[in-house]
Amino acid sequence: MLALAAAIAIAGGLIGTGSAQQGIGAAGMGIIAEKPEKFGQVLFFFVIPETLWIIGFVLGIILLLDIL
Repeated sequence: MLALAAAIAIAGGLIGTGSAQQGIGAAGMGIIAEKPEKFGQVLFFFVIPETLWIIGFVLGIILLLDIL
């Protein structure tokens, strides 16, 4: 049961990250095409959703190792 819960936590984090980066990436490429100097800001906003899969992965490990 814990393995299923861990799998759902990790998959949820990955799906959330992918759906968030989908819109940010498309909009970011448009911004960079018009203003290349905004690359740093676009990269920062593109990386923020990565925390979702990190949180899902850590939660999955916590569940698998039965820490909580």
